[in-house]
Amino acid sequence: MSNTTSKPARQRRRPDDSPFDYNLDAVEPKQELTPFVVQYQGKRWTFCHMQELDCWDLLEAARDGQVGAMLGAFKAALGDQFDAFRALHMPQYKLQPLFRAWQRHCGMNEDGTPINDPDDTSD
Repeated sequence: MSNTTSKPARQRRRPDDSPFDYNLDAVEPKQELTPFVVQYQGKRWTFCHMQELDCWDLLEAARDGQVGAMLGAFKAALGDQFDAFRALHMPQYKLQPLFRAWQRHCGMNEDGTPINDPDDTSD
């Protein structure tokens, strides 16, 4: 019989001068996050920039698929205006162009990649 006792893995300690690996507080947007303003049925509607939306709300909405994700994005972007905007009749043929125009305003292709550098994964 062999005596094979395993030693517990040594836990590495962080040096006192490195309290974290990544400073998320220092991250700033690469572009100005200007709102997207739309005129519809004689009123101005202001959508927050897509990059400014709370990611947790968007991820939660995405659980309901592509339509849920789009609805969640509109709801988050319009904030207090959403109920009034939603109450208006909107033909289906206007929804996709609205969403695409908003994406372009926010510097994104239809697939959600940045327009300027679709392969940029450096961050």
